[in-house]
Amino acid sequence: MPGAVSTRADAAPGERPAVGEARSVGMPPTDIRDPDYFHRVVDCQWACPAHTPVPEYIRLIAAGRYTDAYMVNWRSNVFPGILGRTCDRPCEPACRRGRVEAEPVAICRLKRVAADYKDDIRRFLPKAPAASNGKRVALVGAGPASLTVARDLAPLGYEIVIFDGEAKGGGMIRTEIPRFRLPEEVIDEEVGYITGLGHVETRYGQRVDSLKRLLAQGFDAVFVGSGAPRGRDLDVPGRQEAAANIHIGLDWLANVSFGHVNRIGRRVIVLGGGNTAMDCCRTARRLGGEEVTVVVRSGFHEMKASPWEKEDAMHEGIPILDYLVPKEVRHEGGRLTGVVFEKVAARYDERGRRQLVPTGEPDLFLPCDDVLVAIGQENAFPFIERDIGLAFEPSGLPKVDPVTMQSTLPQVFFGGDAAFGPKNIIWAVAHGHEAAISIDRFCRGEDVSERPPPRTTLLSQKMGIHEWSYDNEISLDLRHKVPLRDPAVALKDVRAEVELGFTPELAYAETQRCLNCDVQTVFTRDLCIECDACVDICPTDCITFTGNGPEESLRPRLRAPAMNLAQPLYVSDTLKTGRVMVKDEDVCLHCGLCAERCPTGAWDMQKFLLEMAHAYGTKPCQCA
Repeated sequence: MPGAVSTRADAAPGERPAVGEARSVGMPPTDIRDPDYFHRVVDCQWACPAHTPVPEYIRLIAAGRYTDAYMVNWRSNVFPGILGRTCDRPCEPACRRGRVEAEPVAICRLKRVAADYKDDIRRFLPKAPAASNGKRVALVGAGPASLTVARDLAPLGYEIVIFDGEAKGGGMIRTEIPRFRLPEEVIDEEVGYITGLGHVETRYGQRVDSLKRLLAQGFDAVFVGSGAPRGRDLDVPGRQEAAANIHIGLDWLANVSFGHVNRIGRRVIVLGGGNTAMDCCRTARRLGGEEVTVVVRSGFHEMKASPWEKEDAMHEGIPILDYLVPKEVRHEGGRLTGVVFEKVAARYDERGRRQLVPTGEPDLFLPCDDVLVAIGQENAFPFIERDIGLAFEPSGLPKVDPVTMQSTLPQVFFGGDAAFGPKNIIWAVAHGHEAAISIDRFCRGEDVSERPPPRTTLLSQKMGIHEWSYDNEISLDLRHKVPLRDPAVALKDVRAEVELGFTPELAYAETQRCLNCDVQTVFTRDLCIECDACVDICPTDCITFTGNGPEESLRPRLRAPAMNLAQPLYVSDTLKTGRVMVKDEDVCLHCGLCAERCPTGAWDMQKFLLEMAHAYGTKPCQCA
C-alpha cells in the first residue's frame, strides 16, 4: 500500500530501515488536534479535577498580574483564596518539576498569592441578566458544590434558591476547616462573590427535611450538595460510660468554628489518620491541649492525611502513633481516664491484601482527659424519602451518573461528598461545574449526556530566532518555604492564621521553578531535514529518530527508554528516510532547545491553553 510504513521491532535508535525490508505495522501519527493529547502533557492541569490552567496563572503571577491570575483560577476552581490555603493539591504530585528535583512547584500556595495581592475583581465577574429565564433551581446545602452550581447558572438567568441549616454559606469550608488554616473573612469574600451575582436567594437557617416537599414547590431542578455530614463513632467497651469527654471530630470542629467550644482537657487523644484528625489535633493544641497525641490503626505512611498535613501537626509537637487499635475506654465514675490500645502489625496474603493482626505484645494504655474521634465520615440522607423514584446503591449513596451527576429521578442532581462519598473541595467544584451543565441542558429539554467540548488554543511563542515570549530557562532551584507565624503566638490563638503566605519576592522566585509544561513542542514533518540537531541538543534524550513499530516495541528502544505508560509518545508521520520522529512526553522539559537549534523551524514552541466548558459559556475572562 503506498505510504504504508512499518519497521523492524529491533531497529536501533536512529537506524534507517533497509529498502524493501519486511516490517511490522507501526504507531500512527499523533493527532495533536485532540484536546486531550496536550492536556495530558500539562500534568498539573490534567491532575486537577477542575482542570485549572496552572502554568498560565503562574506566569501571570510572575508578571505581577495578580488580578488576572486570580480570575484564571476563579473561572475554573471558583475559590482561589480558599483553595490556595486548603486544597488537597492533586496537581503537585503530578508536577513535572518533581521529576527533576525532590519537590514540585508550590502550586497551591501560589494560588493564594493571586488571592492575597489581587485588586477588586468584582468588575470582572459575570452578571446575571436583569430578567430571569423563568427557571427555578433549588440547591440543598451551601457548600462548594452547590455554590459552584449557583456561580455557573446565575449568569444564565436561572433563579437560584440555596437552602442550608447554618447561618452562613460555605458548608464544610466554614464548619470543618479551622480558622488558623482558613480565616473567616476569606470565606465570606468568596462566597459573597457568588451570592452577589444576582438571582441568587439564600435561605440560611432553613434545613431541608423532605425532598418530596421541596420538589412539590415547583422547582425545575434540584441539586443536592449536602456533603457527608456525619462522623463515624467509636464502638468499644466504655464508650458510652465516658461519653461526656468523647467527641465526634466533625461536630467538635464545627462547634469550635461557631464559638460554642473554646477549651479542651490537658491530655487529648485524637483517633484517626485523615485530614480531619490533623485539624482536630492542631485545634486541640490551641484550646489548652498540652499533651495531644494522634493514634492510627494503620502505618504512618498509609495514613489518608496529606503528607503536608502530617508535617504541620508534627511541627507543632504532636506525636503520631501508628499500628494501634482502640480496645477499651477506661473511666472512673463516668470520668474518662484513658484508652487501651492493642498493638497490631500489617500482614499480606498471597493476593497482596492487607490485614491487621495482633502482635501479641502487651496492650498500651494512654491516659487522657478527652478523646476526639476522627475515624471517617458517612453520608446521611434522612430528608430523602425512599418512595419518590430516587434509587440508592447498597452503600447508601444515591445512584448518580458520574458524568452528568444526574440521579434516577431526572430533575434531581447530586455533587460533592453527597454524590460519591467524602473527597475534597476541588472535587466538589468539578462536580458542580458538570452538574450545572446538565441542569442547564435538562431545563432546555436537551440530552444531558451530550457534553460541550473544552475550548483550546495553540499559539506559537516565537518572537525572534532565539527569543520566546516566555521564560524557558531551566534551573535547579529548591522549593521555597511559606513563612509561618511564630509558634509561641500561633498556638495560643485558634483564629491566628499559621501560614503567612508568600511575599511577592518569594512568590516570584517560586514561579521561576515552573517548567511551562503548557508551552508544547510542536513538530512539522515537512520542514524536517533529519539533521538530528534536536537529538544532539536535547538535555533529556527525549527525541529519537528511528524506524516505526508497535508501541510496546518502540518504547524500550528509544534513546531513553520510555517506560511511563501514563505519558504518551509524540510520533510523527513518515519522514523522507522512512524513519519517524518519536518524542517521549514524560521526560521533556519544554526547554525549547530543540526549537532554537532546528535550522528549518521544524520544531516550534506553542502555548496550549485549555479551558473546560461551563454552563455560562466558554469565552475567556475579559481581564486575562
